[in-house]
Amino acid sequence: MKLLWDLYTAWFRMGLFTFGGGYAMLPMIQKEVIERYHWATEEEIMDYYALGQVTPGIIAVNAATFVGYKVDGVIGGIVSTLGVISPSLVIISIIAGLITNFSDLPVIQSALTGIQVAVCVMLFEAVRKLFKNGVKNIPSGIIFVLAFVLNYFTSIPTVLLVIAAGFAGYAMYVTRSRKEKNA
Repeated sequence: MKLLWDLYTAWFRMGLFTFGGGYAMLPMIQKEVIERYHWATEEEIMDYYALGQVTPGIIAVNAATFVGYKVDGVIGGIVSTLGVISPSLVIISIIAGLITNFSDLPVIQSALTGIQVAVCVMLFEAVRKLFKNGVKNIPSGIIFVLAFVLNYFTSIPTVLLVIAAGFAGYAMYVTRSRKEKNA
């Protein structure tokens, strides 16, 4: 029962104190899931984010579900998911009742602008760590550059880029395995 409580409260904190969605949540996931509880490794979190990118739903919810499932099966996945969505449900319910009355106030607009800047910093740090752990050699660097260029300069859906990168990674693995086998 303590494990389920830890899953719920950890994901509740992440849902409560993270603004900006799943990618903005990465630094907090690294601190809670990887460093504090050791429920997953950085590589596993990257895999969960990649899977979350190609599965329906919100990335943060998918990541919570994957981690919870890994830790304690179906019930762990459900508890983690409930933990990460609970703060949003409460906050959105409160804000929905108040936003029409206060959204035009300069102090509210300024606060939201400040929050957006902080989220940009957190996103930059998360991307830096993902890049450091994901791009480990020249072939993975080539996949990165191609995916970046195609994402930035074309309208190819992200899900197709992720799937193509997965196939390219698999092709790299097969090629490397054959070279090692023949050597």
